[in-house]
Amino acid sequence: MDKFKIPGFGRNVGHTNTPPDMSNVDQRPRHLLVANCPNNTLALANVASVSPNDFPDNIYVIIDNLFVYTTKHSNEVAPGTVGLNGNQRSWGGWSLNQEVQARAFDLFKYSGKRAYLGTLDIEISFRSRGKAVTTPFDQDELAAQFAKNFESQIFSATQYLVMEFKGHFFDLRIRNLQAIDLGDIEMSNEVQTRIEAKGILTKQTQINFFKGRDGLVNLTSTNSMRPRSDAVIRSDFKFEDLGVGGLDKEFTKIFRRAFASRIFPPAVIEKLGITHVKGLLLYGPPGTGKTLIARKIGKMLNAKEPKIVNGPEILSKYVGSSEENIRNLFKDAEAEYKAKGDDSSLHIIIFDELDSVFKQRGSRGDGTGVGDNVVNQLLAKMDGVDQLNNILVIGMTNRKDLIDSALLRPGRFEVQVEIHLPDEPGRLQIFEIQTKKMRENKMMDSDVDLAELAKLTKNFSGAEIEGLVKSASSFAINKTVNIGKGATKLNQKDIAKLKVTRSDFMNALREVTPAFGINEEDLKMCMEGGIIRYSDRVNAIIKNGERYVRQVRESEKSRLVSLLLHGPPGSGKTALSASIALKSEFPFIRMISPGELSGMSENAKIAYIDSTFRDAYKSPLNILVIDSIETLVDWVPIGPRFSNNILQVLKVALMTKPPEGRRLLIMTTTSTYSVLKQMDILSCFDNEIAIPNLTSLDEFNNVLMDTKFLQDEDRVKVVNELSRVTPNFNIGIKKTLTNIETARHDDDPVNEIIELMTQA
Repeated sequence: MDKFKIPGFGRNVGHTNTPPDMSNVDQRPRHLLVANCPNNTLALANVASVSPNDFPDNIYVIIDNLFVYTTKHSNEVAPGTVGLNGNQRSWGGWSLNQEVQARAFDLFKYSGKRAYLGTLDIEISFRSRGKAVTTPFDQDELAAQFAKNFESQIFSATQYLVMEFKGHFFDLRIRNLQAIDLGDIEMSNEVQTRIEAKGILTKQTQINFFKGRDGLVNLTSTNSMRPRSDAVIRSDFKFEDLGVGGLDKEFTKIFRRAFASRIFPPAVIEKLGITHVKGLLLYGPPGTGKTLIARKIGKMLNAKEPKIVNGPEILSKYVGSSEENIRNLFKDAEAEYKAKGDDSSLHIIIFDELDSVFKQRGSRGDGTGVGDNVVNQLLAKMDGVDQLNNILVIGMTNRKDLIDSALLRPGRFEVQVEIHLPDEPGRLQIFEIQTKKMRENKMMDSDVDLAELAKLTKNFSGAEIEGLVKSASSFAINKTVNIGKGATKLNQKDIAKLKVTRSDFMNALREVTPAFGINEEDLKMCMEGGIIRYSDRVNAIIKNGERYVRQVRESEKSRLVSLLLHGPPGSGKTALSASIALKSEFPFIRMISPGELSGMSENAKIAYIDSTFRDAYKSPLNILVIDSIETLVDWVPIGPRFSNNILQVLKVALMTKPPEGRRLLIMTTTSTYSVLKQMDILSCFDNEIAIPNLTSLDEFNNVLMDTKFLQDEDRVKVVNELSRVTPNFNIGIKKTLTNIETARHDDDPVNEIIELMTQA
């Protein structure tokens, strides 16, 4: 064992001038019975009282291979027993007369060089709540007393002990520790919180006291660099313990803005002249984990139990009750802040569905003014005349744009964190969390590759991934169930072999689809016959569109590119736009089509367009196809007539750049170019792409060949006849394909296609 002298060690009960030399001590285990500690002096010394017949005096012993104490001889302890006080027995979970195993313990063999305590964090509570006092206790004096009482003893994380200080008795719990090597004074990077972590207390150990669970001990310190005695973040907290995947960056921002100042020494914050953040707003698409984050934040805090409020619960039909509900949420925090000031505990209030209650004032139009009063009340409580510094209000919303702007300024919900859809590494984290039990219990087949699933679930939110795992499990469970005409039966043998396989997840992927992102069915419906490259002009249009896709993806300056695809009706504008969009493989691809807005009121159409554009700002790469823009604005040739409100909304949306880090390609189609010119909307587009009809029989012949409609001889006959009767060929691809499909089902397809194309 390494030996060195530490100046100042005494020979009082419970500590020695050097750690005991264990090299010549018999380390064979012995079985002892647990007895009560013989007297108060030994109880306060945190030692194991033993008979001289069992162990030498002043050595380390480990009980049940976990709990380490220094021995102290006592003639009041019978041979074959070990005297332990109530706190020691609680820590070990022992009852009186219970048999335990004890043996001499060499910490240096157990821990290596890092056997000494660099820091020791201790929670302190009054031993009896009835004897609690408001007298302030200086942390430096407490630390000096603790070091004097227990110097050179071994301490473990989670350990319980009792200490007397100035006539008061306290229960102590070791929250965590950091071990060091005194040779190089290098402190371990990791805070040790498990019971296996152990170290020897020295005079150089930094001892920090924190309020215990009762929060009754009034701790003060003249040392401005000491951490807060009621530190809001648990020192053993780790992000991965929350079970929330894919949100590491968001949690880092939340910690930096909302909590970092609360774990700093108060004197430092006072010198900076700042106050703590009072409001945190989490916003983003549904299912991304906003409510889950808020719920889990309570687990990482040493704070009062959070008050969780669903927004609509605040409102009441009785006059003044809604405002009173808001005041009641802050009542406890106000009372404690008046009594204790900055030493008050943190009070957390969580509002779910914030937008349902705290809408922009004046926007409700209900005539009651209740909504406005509720907003005013919250504004006053968060940052009014009587300012509180011990509250944190966390709000969640899917529609940040609806919330009253006064709530979003600094002093209120000043920290606003967007919770995005998870990227591929984030989705992998979520899959690992959601399938953890399945994997631990060997209920997941070896052919399941979570990385593959993360790749296949583009645009899935965390909630949708959870739903996917449940769906896959249901497919696996279904294999063990026989559903017949009679009673449903379970195959017991199959239950024992139950595993969730890759095929179960593939089936689940067909059943569970993401609500956000690519609406493939609508886009594919626009190009059911595929894209027929009947001429070089079509190739050039597709190549041109793909170039704009690359520009949006790669250019640092082009966050927004807006294109107008114009041409005669049926020329293939929508199909080409859908093809370019799907080929881009952007995370978000959506179409606004007249069919979706049919039958809606003007206000409903505006809300739908606005919502779709807002969705198109949430993903890093987005494509929005606006089909038949003249129909969307309700244009009709009789009059003419159109909706100016919808037109103005589209004008603004076409020119509004997405937020930083987001890119958007808009492809708009129209069959009435001249009408758009009269509406003065052409200036909103960065570029235009003309989509022509089929203008030659060679192009028509290529379409016939691509569709494999006729044999070569009949095809030549059709082309020759059309060249005779239609010298000016000009027909849209949509009409051409419709005529081919009609003629395909005629008794005389050759003459039928000639007649149909001639009429067209």
